[in-house]
Amino acid sequence: MHGRGGRLDFNRRPLLVFWETTKACMLACRHCRAEAIKEALPGELTTEEGLNLIDQVAEFGTSPPPILVFTGGDPLMRKDIWQLIDYAKSKGLRVALAPSVTPLLTERVIARIADVGVDAVSISLDSGVAEVHDSIRGIKGTWERTVWAIKKFIDYGVRVQVNTLVSRETVGTLPETIKLLVDLEVPVLEAFYIVPVGRAAQEMMLSPQEFEDVGHLLYQASKYGLVVRTTEGPSFRRISLTRMLLEKKGYDAENLLGVGPLYRSLKEKLEKLLGPPREDPRISTVGTRDGKGIIFVAYNGDVNPSGFMPYRLGNVRRESLVKIYRENQVLRKIRAAEFKGRCGVCEFRDICGGSRARAYMVYGDPLAEDPACPYKPGTFTQLAEKLGIDVSKLPYLLPYREQERYILPEKR
Repeated sequence: MHGRGGRLDFNRRPLLVFWETTKACMLACRHCRAEAIKEALPGELTTEEGLNLIDQVAEFGTSPPPILVFTGGDPLMRKDIWQLIDYAKSKGLRVALAPSVTPLLTERVIARIADVGVDAVSISLDSGVAEVHDSIRGIKGTWERTVWAIKKFIDYGVRVQVNTLVSRETVGTLPETIKLLVDLEVPVLEAFYIVPVGRAAQEMMLSPQEFEDVGHLLYQASKYGLVVRTTEGPSFRRISLTRMLLEKKGYDAENLLGVGPLYRSLKEKLEKLLGPPREDPRISTVGTRDGKGIIFVAYNGDVNPSGFMPYRLGNVRRESLVKIYRENQVLRKIRAAEFKGRCGVCEFRDICGGSRARAYMVYGDPLAEDPACPYKPGTFTQLAEKLGIDVSKLPYLLPYREQERYILPEKR
């Protein structure tokens, strides 16, 4: 990932530092990772401790600096949020904000977010269909207000990333969501492949093949002018890179890679709404994952590999965030792609590596294989060899280690 002044070394510093500034939020989303509540919990970092945390983030260095994401709950529920943002900007950090769409997010507040120099905001829109979004968010009318907020942020010149949920309830409306974002001229779509953490139930997850089909649909979406990224769906990078390579060589990538019926039905709906794709794919393939380029600080200072992986690494009240990130042995193994099961022998284990959060929540092991991925390691390497495609120099592809049996983690 290129940034101001150079390239990030994920062993030395993260690209993204998420700070859960508070658990407080006016919404009651059914899938909420934070299990947000109306009032702040005891033990929340004070203003002074928050300023100290910002100092710690700045210690990673500024060439380029990490992006500090103020998240929650709803960061607008903190009375000192403007002081914290101002201080982060004064330390040379890039700042992003993830506000909830509630009555607190007025046009006056949006204007202030623009004035203080917030680099980007992320807004959650779980479906292009109002009823589906409002059902998940728990308050009727939230969809309408969310669309209004997106338009206002764009009007005020703030870069907007829309986060959308990929779950059993929302997957059928992904084409409507994509069309809405294209119509609104939103530059970035980040799709969150649901993880059973917080209020999210395991029943909300798709099957591995359905998650795979969603990855193929998102690749198609990137041909309509959207930059597409995923949260807890790193298999999207494998899908995108292999499809791009096969398409460039003139092959029918969809059939060769074995798309399923969900993809075909969603693609048909998407093309009815937007017509055939009209641009080259725009995807983000930076090899970050939980603990590699990403670190999360909870409301009480606890440090986790990500907000979706409550695996405690330390606490910023007692230890330096820089020290935790650089020296923790689990994080070192994650960054070195020392995984178990299929993820450990996969040729895409560096650029993908599977969802560490989903592995931990399902198997109780942060290094286990991703249960949402159906890919059989070596399949693409063998396909490429059959087609006469030389993959030996592809920078994202690691040598495939042949194994007759995968060591699968036990469910816990």
